[in-house]
Amino acid sequence: MIPFLDLKKINESFQPSLDAAMLRTINSGWYLLGNEVKGFEKEYAEYIGSRHCVSCANGLDALTLIFRSYIELGRLRPGDEVIVPANTYIATLLAISECGLIPVVVDADPVTLQIDSEKMKAALTPKTKAVAIVHLYGRNAYSEEIARFCKEGNLLLVEDNAQAAGCRYGMHLTGSLGDAAGHSFYPGKNLGALGDGGAVTTDDSELARMVRILAFYGSEKKYVFDYCGRNSRLDEIQAAALRVKLPRLDKDNDRRREIARYYQQNIRNPRVTLPYPEEGKAGSDNVFHLFPILVADRDSFQAALTEKGIQTLIHYPIPPHLQKCYRETLPVRFPLPVTEDIALRELSIPISPVMTDEEVEEVVRVINLTH
Repeated sequence: MIPFLDLKKINESFQPSLDAAMLRTINSGWYLLGNEVKGFEKEYAEYIGSRHCVSCANGLDALTLIFRSYIELGRLRPGDEVIVPANTYIATLLAISECGLIPVVVDADPVTLQIDSEKMKAALTPKTKAVAIVHLYGRNAYSEEIARFCKEGNLLLVEDNAQAAGCRYGMHLTGSLGDAAGHSFYPGKNLGALGDGGAVTTDDSELARMVRILAFYGSEKKYVFDYCGRNSRLDEIQAAALRVKLPRLDKDNDRRREIARYYQQNIRNPRVTLPYPEEGKAGSDNVFHLFPILVADRDSFQAALTEKGIQTLIHYPIPPHLQKCYRETLPVRFPLPVTEDIALRELSIPISPVMTDEEVEEVVRVINLTH
């Protein structure tokens, strides 16, 4: 079986450095809010190209802390609307609604599978105060058009960069393009920890300070609590692991692009739609956290691949607006046919920096022979 993602093999590829980092951290006797976290925050901020990086427990917390901080700073108020893509993992919306803000979902572009900027404009109301873009599957969702839309409407631009560590837009990395960005270091991400982890990056010193306060119980001074915060922190073990992996991130992303290029050039099954327009190309605007294909009768196609030794996953079979938790409360003002079609047809095929050429070729061979 060719696994969808072999985490054991990925972590083995960082040995012996990973073991040494773990031993160093264990022997330090300091396991929370120590030098490993400080070092990672500094290194990741420099890598992303932002003035500040504030680490936290996970990607959902990162996004939630951004929106909550904007509320505490008076830049957002409960009841304000946030435009968000309908085609995303539910965490993006949970972060918005948890803060008393209203997610307004917008359909996806059928080619890029990212938020449709034209439909985004139609969602604007006097209550709109922010836009949350999602670099879904590892592909950049930012554009000058979106930036101009936010500037003209005096809207905050928040990036969900959970799936796109190392992705570029021109000379800049995603995570440094908007007012703030949330990052996830879930083990399966391009930059993955050994457990959960997250971070906020921003150039806004006031926002970074507030995120740090809220992530530490609402306290800036020991035993003094000016805000009702939460406990959300990256531990030293995870930070040490991430410090080992960060220097190789660009190289690993390049390998993902090589695999994606091979897929784009060689998958020729008429049942399969490749969602990206770069025929045979894999540019720096995509780090291919996932390689999604669109297939009619997806479930039978997936079963056939499994039978032939190719493990695949579906991202995501039920979009947020059709989930029970949002069905009665989420404002759906426009039809969402592209998002709902993606949910029915999307299938993610194996892609990772530790796949061999032979495995990649076998994935293509099996896909092309499956009818």
